Amino acid sequence: MRMRKKKHGAERIEACSELLIKDIATLKDGFDGIFDDDTRPVHLEIGCGKGNFAVGMAKQHPDVNFIAMERVADVCCIALEKAMAAKEERSGDNLRFLIGDAKLLADNVRPHSLDCVYLNFSDPWPKAGHAKRRLTHRSFLDIYKTLLKEDGILRLKTDNVGLFDFSLEEFEAYGAQILWMTRDLHQSEKNADNVMTEYEKNFSEKGFSICSAWVKLPK
Repeated sequence: MRMRKKKHGAERIEACSELLIKDIATLKDGFDGIFDDDTRPVHLEIGCGKGNFAVGMAKQHPDVNFIAMERVADVCCIALEKAMAAKEERSGDNLRFLIGDAKLLADNVRPHSLDCVYLNFSDPWPKAGHAKRRLTHRSFLDIYKTLLKEDGILRLKTDNVGLFDFSLEEFEAYGAQILWMTRDLHQSEKNADNVMTEYEKNFSEKGFSICSAWVKLPK
């Protein structure tokens, strides 16, 4: 379902501008000056939705700098306002947002500058002819490989079994190493530190299992 356009969306986003990276091209030289501490590792969430995961992770991991990317401005507006409301709960200035498409990353972010990329409940694009739009398609893996450091990790969460199976096939064909995986995240040993997205909370409460994989892409 398409989200209804937010009233005064542009003004609301501007009111949160201290947390917004307005021009993705500024990241071509890295992340110096973006956060108050440039020595921390940088993690990127692609498709942050309404921001629960990014806000929760920034609070839980003050030693990491987080960038939450969302393609739809009206959705990112909600995430930005949520992050601003929770600003005092974060012990450091370690969260920023970016409005844009993942396809822009390869040309606008410094290569090998990220320690982790998160794909949380990405659109499964279930039609066979839409496979190239899936964020775990090998064309996107090329982008993540360019952005991640040598020891960087790609972390995937989804409730869609079809997308998860497709992703595992793509990882194998790409020569990626699956460091850890489960088809029931909330019953796994990783669940204690898991921060749920809005979508994840909703679907897990309905009894859906969450699939997850941590992947290291080839050099």
